[in-house]
Amino acid sequence: MAAKKTYSPLSPLAVYNLVSAGGWGYILYCVVAIYPLLGQPLFYESTKDIVTLVQCGAIMEIVNSLLGIVRSPIVTTVAQVLSRLLIVVGIFQWLPETPACGSVAYVTLLSAWSVTEVVRYLFYFFTLAFESGPPYILVLLRYNLFWVLYPTGVASELTLVYSSLAVAETKYSVYAKWGLVFTMLTYLPGLPMLFMHMVAQRRKVMKGLRAERAKKD
Repeated sequence: MAAKKTYSPLSPLAVYNLVSAGGWGYILYCVVAIYPLLGQPLFYESTKDIVTLVQCGAIMEIVNSLLGIVRSPIVTTVAQVLSRLLIVVGIFQWLPETPACGSVAYVTLLSAWSVTEVVRYLFYFFTLAFESGPPYILVLLRYNLFWVLYPTGVASELTLVYSSLAVAETKYSVYAKWGLVFTMLTYLPGLPMLFMHMVAQRRKVMKGLRAERAKKD
C-alpha cells in the first residue's frame, strides 16, 4: 500500500506489507513444493485454512484506505478485497465441498494470487521504507505480470464460484445460489474497471521510468 512519505522499515504499515509478502510467499512455496507431493484434493484440504487466514489480513487495506493512511482508491480496494473474501470465506470455509476446489483451478488460483501478492507487498514495502523506492526489477514485475496473472486469477475465481452453485443451493437455499450468481455478474463491470486501472497505472509508471533512463543517458 503506497503512502505519501517514507516510513521506518519497522513502522506498522511497513511491517504489515512485509509480513503479508511473507504469508503469500509461504503459499507460493506450497504451490511449488507441496502440491507436487500431495496432488489434489489433499493439497486443497491442507492449505485452504492458511490461505483464508492470509487473505483475511487484507481487510486492513480497506481500513487504511478509508482512513486516508494510504492513497489506494477505496472503490478498487473494496472490490478486490471483497472478491477475494468471497472465495476464501464464502467457498473455502462455508462451501468447502465445492468440486472445483479439488481441481487444478485451485492451484492456478493460488499461483496467480501468491505471485501477484508477493510482488505487490514487496513493492509497497520498499516504497514505504526506502527513499530510493523499490528495485527496478520489482517495478517491472509489478506493472507487467498483471497481463497474465489477472486474467488467470479471475478465470480461476469464476470457475470456483460457478462450481459452488449447486452446493450452495443444496446446503443452504436457492437464495444462496442466486446470491453467488449475482456476485459473478458483478465481475462484468468490475473486471474491466480493475484491469484498466492497472493499465493506466502501468502507462504512467513506464513513462516515468523511460524519462528517468533518458536523463541518465
